[in-house]
Amino acid sequence: MLLSIVVPVFREEKNLPEFLRRIQPILDGVSPDYEIIFALDPSPDRTEDVILEARARDPRLKLLKFSRRVGQPMATLAGMEYSRGDAVIVMDVDLQDPPELILEMVAKWREGFDVVLPQRRHRTGEPWIKKVVAATGYKVINKIADVKIPPNTGDFRLMSRRVVQEVVRLKESHGFLRGMVAVVGFRQCLIPFDRPSRFAGETNYNRFLGSLRIGFNGIFCFSTYALSLSTLAGFAIASCSFLIALAYLIMKLAGFPFPLGNPTVVILILFMGGIQLISVGILGEYIGRIYEEVRARPKFIVERAEGFKS
Repeated sequence: MLLSIVVPVFREEKNLPEFLRRIQPILDGVSPDYEIIFALDPSPDRTEDVILEARARDPRLKLLKFSRRVGQPMATLAGMEYSRGDAVIVMDVDLQDPPELILEMVAKWREGFDVVLPQRRHRTGEPWIKKVVAATGYKVINKIADVKIPPNTGDFRLMSRRVVQEVVRLKESHGFLRGMVAVVGFRQCLIPFDRPSRFAGETNYNRFLGSLRIGFNGIFCFSTYALSLSTLAGFAIASCSFLIALAYLIMKLAGFPFPLGNPTVVILILFMGGIQLISVGILGEYIGRIYEEVRARPKFIVERAEGFKS
C-alpha cells in the first residue's frame, strides 16, 4: 500500500519540524511506503528551505512549489493530482488536524470506505462570528444545494484512489474540495474528534471572510436556488406593490386625501431598491463564476517539483 499525504503550506517554517516529528512514526507504523507532498505557495520565510532540508534526510518527502501564490484550495488539488497513493490524506501542517487520526482513517478505508471525514465535535477557540457563519452556512448549503456536506468538516479527509481521480477530473475552478468530493460520491463515513489549537504562529487564513467565501462557493457553485429565490422575491414585491397601488386608488375614489409624501412610499421604494441590488449581486456571483470557468486558465503552475518522476 502506498499512502499519500497532501499538505498545502504557506509561511509554516515553525510548524514543519513538529509536524514531521509527529507524523513520520505514525506513517511508518501504517506503511513504510508513503509520500508526503508539500504543496508550497511561495513563502517569504524559510518554509521551502525547511522542507528541502527534511527531504535530504528522507526522500519520501516531496515538494511542489508554484510560480505564484495560488491559495490553499488549488495547492491542495495540485498535490492530489501529483499523488500516487492508493489512499490520499489531505491535512494542514499546523497540527490542528491530528496526525494520530491517520491510524483510524486508514482502518476505515480498509473496511471499504472511499472517503473518511474527521468531524469536529466542538468549535472551541474560534470567534463567535465564525461559529455563526459556519453553522448558518452548513444549514443553508445542505438545505438548498445539490450536494450534502456534513457540518464541522474541513478539507482534512482520506480519499481512495478512485475518488481522487474523479475529483481531479472535475473542471471547476473554485477548488471547493468539500463540495467536489460530495459530487463524486462513493461510500463515506465520519470520525468525530476534538480539534486542538494551532501548534505555532498565526493562521494565514482570514477566518470571517474565508468562511464567507466557502459558504458562497457551496451555495452558488452547487445550486441555482438563489436565482429562484430572487425571482420569487421579485414576484412577491410586485404583488405587494400592486395591492398598495390598488388600496391608494380605492382611497382616492372614496374621497380620502391622497397621502402625498407618505413615508410608506419612501420605505417601499428603498426596500425595492435593496431587493434589486441583492438580485443583481446574486446574478453577479453566478456570472463571475461562469467567467472563471470560461477563461479556463490553469489552476496552478508548478515552478519546482522535487521527488517526482518525470
